[in-house]
Amino acid sequence: MTENPLQKLLPQGAIGFPVTPFHPDFSLDLEGFSRNLEIVLAEPFTSFVAAGGTGELYSLARDEYLSVVRSAVDTANGRMPVIAGVGYGSHIAQIMASESEKLGASAILILPPYYQNACFDGLLAYLKGIARATSLPLILYTRDWFHLNVEEAQRVADEVPTLWGWKDGQGELRSLQRIRAKLGERFTWIGGVGDDHVSGYYGIGIRRFTSSISCVAPKLSIALHNAGASREEAELAELTDRFVLPLYNLRARRKGYEVSSMKALLELRGYAGGPSRPPLVDVNEKERQELNKILSDWTVFF
Repeated sequence: MTENPLQKLLPQGAIGFPVTPFHPDFSLDLEGFSRNLEIVLAEPFTSFVAAGGTGELYSLARDEYLSVVRSAVDTANGRMPVIAGVGYGSHIAQIMASESEKLGASAILILPPYYQNACFDGLLAYLKGIARATSLPLILYTRDWFHLNVEEAQRVADEVPTLWGWKDGQGELRSLQRIRAKLGERFTWIGGVGDDHVSGYYGIGIRRFTSSISCVAPKLSIALHNAGASREEAELAELTDRFVLPLYNLRARRKGYEVSSMKALLELRGYAGGPSRPPLVDVNEKERQELNKILSDWTVFF
């Protein structure tokens, strides 16, 4: 089997998952975006994702998307690989992937397409089309309704040779473990459902995860990886229970809070967040006060 390029590009560790900040009128805040990225770039993250799920990919117009990827690559300036998110439909995702490669991205994260009732053959064609559009290594993001069973995962591995990564966004560890047992090192496996699932992912052998917390309290993300990778179970449990779960409990209250809560935390820390574009909703004032308490507990991780 050809060597998996993501093994070298993305060594074991935490991957940044930043927001896309907006001004109050919902226009892009690229200056704020670049400043936010310095939080991630200053710590030993392995890479970060530009315009991913937390980055509100599906709210971005084409020119905005390209501006975000360009800003990410320019700000990183070779210090860290940039993974560009793509999605929508097949043709649009192909253009995104092709243009991101030209802008200097190092890998492509494929989010599910817009059509939620797609059959497997349609999903496979979606992936193949993106693979034809770019030479970059691809990472599949199985989130929301996008589920693959073991047999489907094997077909994807066989028929999309440049698909080298698998980011799990569902947290169904039983299914994920079966797929990993079948495909082994064919994919670079990434835990992607949240910082609160590090113990589960690392418990089944995964050693990479995407972290929303990375853009606010980066040393907490690194501490979660270090504790998980060294199997310091008590330390990992304390970090999770004391510092991570209070945020994720709040995030679970309403759809969209996984984005708007991170934006509010950034603003409370003095960085760029701004509103979330509808249909996502922003946290209310009482919840901002709760987030401020969480942030005060995180100061040691800044």
